[in-house]
Parts: sequence; C-alpha cells; structure tokens
Amino acid sequence: MKKLKVCVYAISKNESKFVNRFVDSLQEADGIYVLDTGSSDETVKLLQDRGVNVIQKEIKPWRFDVARNESLKMVPEDCDICVCVDLDEVFEKGWREKLELIWNQNHINRLKYLYHWSFDEYGNPAVTFYISKIHARKGFLWRHPVHEVLECEENVLESNYLTSDIVVNHYPDVTKSRGSYLPLLEMSVEEDPDDDRNMHYLGREYMYYQKWDQAIETLHKHLTLPKATWKDERCASMRFMARCYAHKKFIDEARMWYEKAICEAPYLREGYLELAFLEYEEGNYEVAYSYVKKALEILEKSDSYINEVFAWDYHVDDLLSILAFHIGNYEEAYEAEKRAHDLNPNDERIKGNLEILSKYVKNKV
Repeated sequence: MKKLKVCVYAISKNESKFVNRFVDSLQEADGIYVLDTGSSDETVKLLQDRGVNVIQKEIKPWRFDVARNESLKMVPEDCDICVCVDLDEVFEKGWREKLELIWNQNHINRLKYLYHWSFDEYGNPAVTFYISKIHARKGFLWRHPVHEVLECEENVLESNYLTSDIVVNHYPDVTKSRGSYLPLLEMSVEEDPDDDRNMHYLGREYMYYQKWDQAIETLHKHLTLPKATWKDERCASMRFMARCYAHKKFIDEARMWYEKAICEAPYLREGYLELAFLEYEEGNYEVAYSYVKKALEILEKSDSYINEVFAWDYHVDDLLSILAFHIGNYEEAYEAEKRAHDLNPNDERIKGNLEILSKYVKNKV
C-alpha cells in the first residue's frame, strides 16, 4: 500500500480547554496546522507546546470560509490528504490506517465519514450524520461566510467515497456564543440568494431568535428556490414555519404546515411527532395519539443532520403514555412510560407517572 502524507488543519480562538484532547486524537497525522484567529487565552501556547504548527492572523471582517482557506494554505503542497477538523472534535483511534486504505483502494479525492454531532446525558450519540471534510490537497476551497462548505475548484472532478469506519465525535463548548451566525447568514444569502442551504439556515436562525415573521418569509423563500429539492430539508422548513405559526397562535396555519411536512417526507418521524405535540396542546388527544402511533411505525433513523433528538429518545414513548392515559388505554400508557423510563431513568416526572400508572393497571381503574 502506498504511503500517503496526511495533514490536519484547523482554526481556533480561545479553545485552550480542548487543546490536549484535540492533539491526542490526531497523533496519527503527519502534521497539525492551526490558524489562530485571535485567542486571548493560552490556546496558542498550548498548541505550540504540543508541537502544533500555529500561525496567528485576525480575519477582518470575520468569515469562516476565509479563515478555513487561510488555514488550508498552511498545509504543505506535498500533502496527499488534508483533514479539516475543529478543536472540539475528536477522531476515534485507528482513523489514519483506515483512511490510507480507503484512499489507496478507491482512488478518491474526498471522503465522507461518520460524525456524532451531539450526545445525550448518558453518552449515547443523539444526532449523527455524514460529513466530508477530508480531501485532496489540491482542487478544493471553502465557500460561504458561515455554515461554510468545501467545494471543488473549476475543472476539478470530485470523486467521493462514504465510510462508517472513520468516526469523529463532537464535544462543543455550549457556553460559546452563536451571536455572529445571524449577520453572517444574512450576508451569505445576500451574496448568493439562490443558495437553498443557507436560505434554510437563515430561516431557522430567525426562528431561534423568535423572529417569527422573518423566519416564515425566509423559509417560504427556501421552498420556492429551484435548487431546494432535498425533501428532508424541505420538510424541516415546513416544520419550522409551523412552529412559528404556533408561537403566533395561528393554530390552523401551524397544523396545515405540519401536514405539508408529513406529505413532503412521510418517512421521517419529526412531522408526525410535532403535529402530535400540537394536537396534544390543543386537547385533541385521540388525533395526537394517532400521529404518535404513525411515527412509531418508522423504525429507520436517517443519517442526516435534519434528525431531531426528540423523535428518537424518551419523548416519543412519554408522549404516547400521556395520550394513551387520556383516552383510557392504561396498560399501553404504563408500558410506554416504562420504555420512557428505561431511556431516561433520572426524570422525576416520568418516575412519578410510572408509579401512578402502575396503580391504574394493578387496580384496573
């Protein structure tokens, strides 16, 4: 097998708490290159002490794509494989050998691999999908001010490969501000109004900021774009519009968009469950119950960032239990709450519900 030169590149700012874990997981690389964009803590010193190649440079005005492209420039020209990673991400051991084997056998210039974006409180992967930040040294550039994507340069043909053998775990600093994302997304959409991905992200960001009308308008724009053909993402835009309408107390409009979301992607649980929650809040228990049951018929979780944690954790059985209780199915309610408790044993409310339901089942109330 041909020996390949593998280098890691990254950007950093005030991430001293992650340095040692980051470097430890990347010891299999031939070199680590970090562009620090203005740390005021010990990030730079700690990286240098661990033998990392570090350059300090402020990016003004700030853009993620410019920063990543500057960090890519640090990688030697004779590198065969570039691995873009953030300091809050950790590669599982053995990744280098697997990477070289895949690269040599398949003659590729880009690799998709498994990414655990979040974990639950018990350490189990909560949201998992594939990312493709491993690529050849030549022919690739980052684009977009935020939610940046790696794209082939003109006249470069991309040859991709997907593997589940290489796994990266994400352990973010939840105290870090996302405050820069909204203006950067607005900039991104202004620069490229036909880009469906960032139009969707901008609408979602408006929703996070509780800018309900702007979110609805932007998400509707996303749905009208010619490139907006991915059903999973279209479904998410419809669900987010429904959430906004629900917050505005326009329940009929919310219900309509949840129904559209289900029609758009009937193979996803999220639409059924969000509509079930809405109907539950409206006191329509039998209708809500039917939607939860439909959601539970979907057994396969897609490998997409669109996945919502609540669609696959204890919330599903917990809601089913509450609804089954309301319509008089006490044994089903008890069994569902047992499953919810198994998934979330520390929840005091679920414990209490289980005790109450056990009495109903025992006494056949």
